[in-house]
Amino acid sequence: MLLACTSPAFALNILLSNDDGLTSNLKAMYDALKADGHQVIVSVPCSGQSGRGAAIVMYSTTTIIADNDKTQIEAEGGCHNGAAPIGAPAVGPFTKGGYTNGDFHYVHGTPVMATMYGLDVLAPARWNKVPDLVLSGPNEGQNVGKVVVNSGTIGNAQFAAGRGIPAVALSAGTDTVDNTNLANAYSSVVAQLTVKLLKALQAKAGTNALLPAGVALNVNFPNAPAANSPFAFSRIGSYDLYNFKFKNSAPYGLTIGAAGTPTADQAEDESLVSKSKVSVSAMQVGFEHRPAAQQWLRLRLRDLLAQ
Repeated sequence: MLLACTSPAFALNILLSNDDGLTSNLKAMYDALKADGHQVIVSVPCSGQSGRGAAIVMYSTTTIIADNDKTQIEAEGGCHNGAAPIGAPAVGPFTKGGYTNGDFHYVHGTPVMATMYGLDVLAPARWNKVPDLVLSGPNEGQNVGKVVVNSGTIGNAQFAAGRGIPAVALSAGTDTVDNTNLANAYSSVVAQLTVKLLKALQAKAGTNALLPAGVALNVNFPNAPAANSPFAFSRIGSYDLYNFKFKNSAPYGLTIGAAGTPTADQAEDESLVSKSKVSVSAMQVGFEHRPAAQQWLRLRLRDLLAQ
């Protein structure tokens, strides 16, 4: 059980990214972090980029154009929720009123490109060093079970952690969406719960790094979260939330099937979230397997592998 902390938090330099662009969740998280005394730089994709995983692609390299993400850009006349218009530079500060204080930035590319821009350009310019923490999200939809390998939210955290920077992926329910006022009440609850999590990590870390090298966190909030929603340790399970399939007829592409009922071996992160708990899972960084599997491979291929 994660307990509330009473010790004061140290001010952190935080890079806040996501895979959805300007959202209610992003605004609420920024506001909550600033209110808690942290320094925050936002660097997010221009348009919604769910499912891009760890892709490193720019959609335009000079100005925002309707190209790879044509439907989204044309429908909104530029970046999601008015962050910047078509024709604006491919990377830069938000032009939307209320977001021009120098903290909010977009990249017309995949989520990891936005995180990379924050790490390589924005953070050194602001702090003359990398951030103390990268927060990715909160996503508009949970990232539990098998879908984590496709998630841009997870991709951001993995990329940052691969550079040795503490990173946490945050995902909430789709009931946090508000593209009209950017003020969903659940977004604020998720943000306050995240601040509570950071205080708990800081209380143990002191002035040291929040997380050990090679470890990132995947945190999933339940639908309709409450201020007292409990935190629970979790493993990333095998539940298939979206049941992705290839659609083999025009228009070709992706179909999403109905999610199944979790079985006993899937009773991990999804099960906890469905019980209105906040699941906190440790992720390894990269694809290196455990020592037991490495030894299995050595033995299985010992006649082939060079000694």
